[in-house]
Parts: sequence; structure tokens; C-alpha cells
Amino acid sequence: MTARNSLQDLDGLPYWLMDGLGNDFVIVDLRHGGRLTSEAAACLGDRSGPFGCDQIITLSDHGGDVQMGIWNADGSEVGACGNATRCVGWLLAREQGTDATTIGSPAGPLHARLVGAQRVSVDMGVPKLRWQQIPLAEQMDDTRFIDIKLGPIDRPVLWGPSAVNMGNPHCVFFVEDAEAQALDRFGPLIENHPLFPERTNVSVAQVLNRTTIRLRTWERGVGMTKACGTAACAGLVSAVRRRLTDRTATVRLDGGDLEIEWREADEHVIMTGDVRLSGQGVFGD
Repeated sequence: MTARNSLQDLDGLPYWLMDGLGNDFVIVDLRHGGRLTSEAAACLGDRSGPFGCDQIITLSDHGGDVQMGIWNADGSEVGACGNATRCVGWLLAREQGTDATTIGSPAGPLHARLVGAQRVSVDMGVPKLRWQQIPLAEQMDDTRFIDIKLGPIDRPVLWGPSAVNMGNPHCVFFVEDAEAQALDRFGPLIENHPLFPERTNVSVAQVLNRTTIRLRTWERGVGMTKACGTAACAGLVSAVRRRLTDRTATVRLDGGDLEIEWREADEHVIMTGDVRLSGQGVFGD
């Protein structure tokens, strides 16, 4: 099927091109009709095609509320994307003439708030930490350290990552030097590890101090990404659980910084960072 045929159902629909720290999206407005197929999502995500992005986001009407759908570049649907939520929050807040908005998502309602002209804060909810919630294929009572090793069994290069679900599953390895890790090589192996029945996002995290983490991520269904918001949240949560950082920290990603707080009062994770609108149009024009 040609790219044109894959996208023909979208003709006449508005779209926006946005990114959060380089984590880029095509946002498709389905609130007045239309549909997005997995083939069309994969076509929009293909960087050799007419668009190209990390994720494709749909906006649908759900009883008068806006529901966000999330598709990876390979055409698979997922439950959460923090940077996309910030982008959609920025769009809807401007559209509604308000500083705060609520967005429906597969992971439940998400609350976004403008904190600057191009800066958005999102409440990502409470992290899921039990093995059944992540989910893992085997019972592990302490998901701060799960039984995965890379390298020779008696001298593993990496071992004992943390696991957490931030609307999607994450596996976080703590390392001495995040830049030195061949994440593009072992990321696909861990993404498809039998321990993760729904596959997983894979990150390497280097704790620089109590309030700063350097994080790189291999994103499930996408590959290497400049910034993954849920991974930044998972990195901070995992670091706090291991008593490596405070509950508020700057997470340094390839595309820039996110401020993450795991709020003690209610256990909600708050993510704050910049967004950018790089283009908009109508499909078929």
C-alpha cells in the first residue's frame, strides 16, 4: 500500500507538528470525524515518508471531553506518553483560553497546566510498582531490582534494573556513565525480553547528584529517542526507591531537561518542561 493510500482516510483533517524536547509528534484532530488506522499511523511515523515522528497522537471527542490516543511509529497503540500530553495540554489550553485542562487517555484522565509561554506541567498520576501492574511475566516482590543481566553470567555488564509502570512499562538500569552504554544495541533485546509480556521501554540512568539524573532511553516501538517523558518519570521514581536522589530532580535527556517531582503527599508524579509547535496544516492540501 502506498503512503498516499494509507493516509487517504485523513484527507480534510487538521494536524499539528509538535515536539517536547525533540520527542516529536504528528497530532491528528478526529473530533469531527475520521479515523486513524495502524497502517496510517506507521506511515505518519516513517521518517522516510512525508512526515516522520516518534508518536502519532489522535484527539477524539468523548462525551464533550477530549480523548487522546497514542500510536508508536511502528503503528502499535500505547497507553501513555508524557511529552505528548504536554503538547496536547498546550494546544487545548490555548484553544480553550485557559491555563489548565484535563485530557482523557488510555491510562486515565491527565491534568495539564501552562506554567509559561511554551512550558507545561502534567500530573502523570501514581506510578505502578507491583510486578503484576508493570506487568512482569514472573512474580518479583521487589521491583527495585529485577532479575535481568547483560553479558557473561558470572561477570555481567549490566544487571538488576528497576521496573515501574508510568502508564507504560519501563526498565531502568543505573550506570556510572550513561554515555558509554550501547543502548542502541541492547535496548531491542531488553524491550523484547520474555520477562516483559507487553514489551518495555529501556533506559540507562546516571545519578549525577541528589537532584540531577542523566537519562537515555530506547523507546518501545520507536527506538532511540531524544526525550521520553514517561521514562524521565520512571527514572526519578526508580532513583527515589533506591534512595539515590531526592523526590524532585532535573532529568537531563538528549533533547533537554525535564523537571520531575514524585510528590510525597499523594504519590503523584509531576512532569514539567518545554513544548514547541513546528507546523500545522490539513491532510490532503
